[in-house]
Amino acid sequence: MRLIITLSILAFMQLFFNVAEAAPHRHVNATAHKSARKPATDDNRRKRKPLKTATKRSKQPQPHKIKEIPQKNLPRSRSTQARKLAQSRMTQKKYYSSQKVLARHKIRIASPHTAAMVISATHHQKYQKARQTAMNKLMNQLGKPYQWGGTSPHTGFDCSGLVYYAYKDLVKFKIPRTANEMYHLRDAAPVKRDSLQKGDLVFFRIHHRGAADHVGVYVGNGKFIQSPRTGKDIQITDLTGEYWQKHYIGARRMMTPNSVR
Repeated sequence: MRLIITLSILAFMQLFFNVAEAAPHRHVNATAHKSARKPATDDNRRKRKPLKTATKRSKQPQPHKIKEIPQKNLPRSRSTQARKLAQSRMTQKKYYSSQKVLARHKIRIASPHTAAMVISATHHQKYQKARQTAMNKLMNQLGKPYQWGGTSPHTGFDCSGLVYYAYKDLVKFKIPRTANEMYHLRDAAPVKRDSLQKGDLVFFRIHHRGAADHVGVYVGNGKFIQSPRTGKDIQITDLTGEYWQKHYIGARRMMTPNSVR
């Protein structure tokens, strides 16, 4: 009986020791397991951090804004180009406007240059016609008596009245009545003696020292038409005569392609 009790105690003690040895071993294994998991999570966190930073929106560089240069600060070359462009546009506008005008008269033109030629030719023809009209009006008065203050074919003419009658309806500006006012007329350009043309006014100073008191109209070939004085008829006189050479003071061009109506 004692033997059985002794064996039972020994078996119980052996079992106790086995349980005691097993308990710390499991604790060590759990701790080791925790330590094994920790570095693994750290590694995973380290691997995930770059992924999180990669998902962040990177700031893209903004394009550089180019400031517009004001027109006044443009280089001269650009401003010159702008002027040329504006001039070409103006030329085109004039061309198309002239096309509309000429289309009414059934005149066809091909380019702005030919348009300018057609317009200048039209003005020149108009000028030639107006000048011939003035010459015809003057020539029709030949032989009529001088009349002081006269401006009509029915009553006669004085010198300035004859000029006034010939040009009053042919030019755009207002023609003055006296010879001295005609001599100082700004709308009529002065002309040198060696450049006289048919229709130019020739002035003389006969009685008054400071004024032009006589006027005639140059008809070409060194001659002019005039209404001389009381008792004389309207006539054509040689400008190269000594008397007229002595009293001649200048000439003005009353009619030009730009001044005709």
